[in-house]
Amino acid sequence: MNKKTIRDVDLHGKRVLMRVDYNVPIKEGVISDDKRIKATLPTIKYILEQGAALVLMSHLGRPAGTGYEAEFSLKPIADRLAELLGKPVLFATDCIGAEVEAMAAQLQPGDVMLLENVRFYKAETKNDMGIAESLAKLGDVFVNDAFGTAHRAQSSTEGVARFLPAVSGFLMEKEIDFLGRATENPERPYVVILGGAKISDKIGVIRNMLSQADKVLIGGGMANTFFKAMGLEVGDSLMEAEVLDIAKALLEESADKLALPVDAVVADAFDNEAHSKVVPVDEVEPGWRILDIGPATISKYEDILKTAKTVAWNGPMGVFEMPNFAKGTFAIAKILAEIDAITIIGGGDSASAVKKAGVADKMSHVSTGGGASLEFLEGKVLPGVAILQEK
Repeated sequence: MNKKTIRDVDLHGKRVLMRVDYNVPIKEGVISDDKRIKATLPTIKYILEQGAALVLMSHLGRPAGTGYEAEFSLKPIADRLAELLGKPVLFATDCIGAEVEAMAAQLQPGDVMLLENVRFYKAETKNDMGIAESLAKLGDVFVNDAFGTAHRAQSSTEGVARFLPAVSGFLMEKEIDFLGRATENPERPYVVILGGAKISDKIGVIRNMLSQADKVLIGGGMANTFFKAMGLEVGDSLMEAEVLDIAKALLEESADKLALPVDAVVADAFDNEAHSKVVPVDEVEPGWRILDIGPATISKYEDILKTAKTVAWNGPMGVFEMPNFAKGTFAIAKILAEIDAITIIGGGDSASAVKKAGVADKMSHVSTGGGASLEFLEGKVLPGVAILQEK
């Protein structure tokens, strides 16, 4: 990575303003998954060890942006972070303004403060420079450790870096290093697994991956659009008629690289308790829908994956939220846990799948950013990364 990190700047006696991604699931004040909080601890501890004070900022959920909303408050996160650090975490009831500035000014080396949800201000997501400048008053150095929001140019991710020296935290560095391995110089054979509902969401990524990877394995709802483009019956399966021409073109351009399912688990309703059966992909009947890849496809994909040296996975193989249609997704996760390869899991559903399959710790890297990792793999420039200082 050619961007400066916290190792490249003197933090002693400084006040560090750090963007984190604490967008964690909270219900009635209880955090059900604190993985994203724990992921920032190495960066936080390093900064404090360097003799700096730390001001943390994050968003949570999708508030209206018209002011305080209790269900989107970061207060429970401040409490959990204090437990994890074993020290008090001061909580600011706003993220900008004179009161917050006064609190930040009082911080001593080793102190930690968490700001209230930056998205209580709607303009923050529009990269409002007034908000960015106000945030910048809270620190001497800006550290971005929130890869999950790096693909968005917002006041707390990109704007603030125009007013302060900006460097990466350890989590951001790890994300860029691992995803960079997949896009810049992967050890080969390089296999990409793409799933999820729609081709339209991933046209750029499919094209980019087909130009870089040795094989691209397709699963999930997007496979149905390819089947339809081949003239196959897909019944009541999810299918995007508006991108059939693109699917046909991709098949014509890259038939040697694209691997499609050969069988499928079909059901007579979109329901976990629906009647289901396994059929070859060319035997889907009207009224039935494809909800998972079948055992022959799992076996076919396993043979390909066993030869791989680098694997990137983004998107489930079926409707894995329903236990009866999660077998394909979990099987792929378990195959990746056993192969001798660098395994990079795009965030979102793929990260959730390896966690549910109990094999997240067997992966080389599980990304904390679904949309960001997808755009990185697509070859797009991420504003929150581009703005960081070059080495």
